[in-house]
Amino acid sequence: MQKIGIGYENYKEFIDLNMYYVDKTLLIRDVIEKGGKATLFTRPRRFGKTLAQSMLRTFFEIELDRNGEKIDNSRYFEGKKIMGAGDDILLMMGQYPVIKMSLKSAKQPDFYSAFLRLREEIISEFSRHDYLLKSNKLDQVDIDSFNKIRRGEAVWDKRSQEIKNIEEKNAAFKEEVAKYATAIKTLSELLKKHHDKNVIFLIDEYDVPLENAYYRGFYTEMVDFIRSLFESALKTNDTLERAIITGCLRISKESIFTGLNNLEVNSIRGKEFGEYFGFTIEETEEMLKAYGLEGNMDIVKNWYDGYIFGEAEVYNPWSVIKYVSEHEGSPERFPEPYWSNTSSNSIVRDLVETADGDTREELDVLINGGTIEKKIHEDMTYDEVYSSKENLWNFLFFTGYLRKVSERQSGRDIFVTMRIPNEEILYIYENHIRDWFNGIVDQTDRQILRDAILKRDTETMSDYISDLLEKSISTFDSDESFYHGYLLSLLIGFPRYIARSNREEGDGRPDIVLYPNRPKDPAYIFEIKVRKKFNGMQDGLEEAFTQIRDKKYREGILDDGYAGAVSFGVCFCKKSCIIGLLPVDLGENLSI
Repeated sequence: MQKIGIGYENYKEFIDLNMYYVDKTLLIRDVIEKGGKATLFTRPRRFGKTLAQSMLRTFFEIELDRNGEKIDNSRYFEGKKIMGAGDDILLMMGQYPVIKMSLKSAKQPDFYSAFLRLREEIISEFSRHDYLLKSNKLDQVDIDSFNKIRRGEAVWDKRSQEIKNIEEKNAAFKEEVAKYATAIKTLSELLKKHHDKNVIFLIDEYDVPLENAYYRGFYTEMVDFIRSLFESALKTNDTLERAIITGCLRISKESIFTGLNNLEVNSIRGKEFGEYFGFTIEETEEMLKAYGLEGNMDIVKNWYDGYIFGEAEVYNPWSVIKYVSEHEGSPERFPEPYWSNTSSNSIVRDLVETADGDTREELDVLINGGTIEKKIHEDMTYDEVYSSKENLWNFLFFTGYLRKVSERQSGRDIFVTMRIPNEEILYIYENHIRDWFNGIVDQTDRQILRDAILKRDTETMSDYISDLLEKSISTFDSDESFYHGYLLSLLIGFPRYIARSNREEGDGRPDIVLYPNRPKDPAYIFEIKVRKKFNGMQDGLEEAFTQIRDKKYREGILDDGYAGAVSFGVCFCKKSCIIGLLPVDLGENLSI
């Protein structure tokens, strides 16, 4: 059985190590036949973009060994779908110099540090092509130009130490930034001169520096650098054969792609290329079958399916791979939200925390399985994401937190009906909503509730809890576990008491009990019920009372040596709560 490649992103390693590979090699054919001079693919994170870039490089690149001899990489495609694409396509294998860059290293706290990481990436790519130093097709001017970039780090470090005047140092830094903004064009010109072939440029994680810069506060500087880099490499570069760019979000042309008329953008709404990022239904079924998990297909579909890219329905590949890896041999294990654990999911948190009344209602609809309709605009800049709730919804849609159900056009506007894709993404929303609401609970003055409990003032208790629920999102209308956790969080920290949940008493386990530190004080029992309709709430209280009596919760507490026990029935319905007090024997000692 083949190894599952968790965390591997190098195409050659999948083949060399005989790891399970879902064959996406026909992307090569479609990039050639359907792509533009420069093609931008935007897909959610962890959907195979980096592996696709590595596969494209392996196919196209003129790769040389240490002796300068050409390496035949055709073995990496033996038995793959691309081998049936025809001679016109296969004749392009190993025929182009390739420049590849990943911009993810620019996720740094300031522009200076981010630029240094990008500069290192550029220098590394120059070093990868250091065979050019022995080229008989380059003159001394070319060699000096090459070395000026390749040795730039040492020169810059020395100069930055020598310069004492801050203005001179800033000027020198700007000079360095300008030099590396055009470095890729320089490298492509030298590669063209040596190979007599135009260059293929592969750029991965192109939007990471911009997203990070926005959150860190140096967005303008980063936009200026990335714009200069892309303009020189993609717009004014006659040596460019084609470029393939990948990222999560389409960034507007006005910010970094100014004047780049040869850019073909393929987002999740694009008709072409839909099946190449993510696993199709057939690919998912085949992988599960290969590892003896074909009986778990319904579970995998419920948790990790639901994405519509173009006209293709796809599963989250990262989550499917992780699921197979962790369930091989243990098919009975519960599924987990693997994708949600690979990022902070800050955009969902921000949406929840800044939600107004309308947004909370829309979140209610989504989490209860419904749909919302939003106007879609694909071009935006990161500094526009938070300018409106509409932009936040767009961001969530294009980055995989919502999926398309249908779309319509009204005039020049496109409206998409969307919903939450699957259980895994639902988990993210619910988690952030719970965290947000718990924050509200933590900030409230609970002394009113505590006094009401001690006085057995059920009306004040009901009003207090209902008022707090009014501030929440009606997400968990039928989820008793939410209400249970909510009430428990209100009771934790009760002076001279310890709150315990589902602890065995009598013949069962009451939902929550406040146990006194002093046995002469009474314990307080809370049995929770949930109803979907308001007219069933009184019945819910009666059910709670019956359970307290039948399971002998009060008797169990008295047997533990406590002087008394006060029993409350609690019933929730949506944002309402009613609390009732179970009558007790008149002769019982219930000192406060």
